[in-house]
Formats: sequence, C-alpha cells, structure tokens
Amino acid sequence: MKLTQVIILFCILYSAGFFIVSFAGDNYPANAEMHNHNMAGNMDDGRISLSLSPQMKINQLSNMRSHVEAIQTIIGLMGEEDFIAASGVAHTKLGLTEEMRRMCNMFENKDFTQLGLAFHKSADTLGDVLQTKDVNNSLRALQTTMGYCVQCHATFRQ
Repeated sequence: MKLTQVIILFCILYSAGFFIVSFAGDNYPANAEMHNHNMAGNMDDGRISLSLSPQMKINQLSNMRSHVEAIQTIIGLMGEEDFIAASGVAHTKLGLTEEMRRMCNMFENKDFTQLGLAFHKSADTLGDVLQTKDVNNSLRALQTTMGYCVQCHATFRQ
C-alpha cells in the first residue's frame, strides 16, 4: 500500500474514532459534561431537532454507533486487502436493506428520511466498488458514504 493510501486510511480511522466518541452517549465524562453544559445554558447549535421520544433517541444513537463500527471494520478490512469481506459489511451493515428502509421511513422529517436513504444507497454503491478491489475508487466511495454522515450530523440533532 502506498504512503498516501496509508495516510488517507489513518485520517479515515481518526474521523471514525471521533464519530464514536461524539455519539457515545453520557457514559463518557466529557460527553456528559457537554450534555450538562448544553442543558444548563439551553444552547441551540442551529441544527434541526428530530424531536424523538427517549426510546427512539436511544435506538437512533445505537444505529449510528453501529454504522460507525461498520465503517471502522470496512477500513480495517481494506487495510488487510480483504475487499470482498469489506463489501459484505458495506451491504449488510450499511446498505439499504428492507429493515433500514423501514427505519428511515419512520421519521417525520422528510429531509432526514431522504438523507438517510441516500446514505444507505451510497453504502450499497460502496459495497459494489469494494468488490473491484480498487483502493482509490473504494476510498472515494467511502468518502461519499461518510459525507452523508457529516451532512446529516451538521443538519440534524436528536
């Protein structure tokens, strides 16, 4: 693997780790402190609230964490040059399965729903590209999929 590819993979892994910590919940002291700070100051960060029930919020956060874990697994498998296994993870853990389609369609905010569906479709494209075993195209497809994560988290909040 070329040095630039190693650097790109490192940056992706770093970003994935950031997402895990960002959405880890109140079990982590730094996150709990930020939560308490936001509650005390009633700060609005400008993102659109999904106004989820407490149970839906827990479920959604769990789903997002599993998505980050899947991306981390894909990156690791790419590093091991096991593109077929990475493709399987992309399709089964991130792709637009019927279960994911149903979950996305449960939300009242249609923009959120459309963004979620686009994310899952891009993961299926990622899975297809990974099967070609082309590192550069796979990284571009992964960037597209993660771009939906970034866009969603910049637009919406629980």
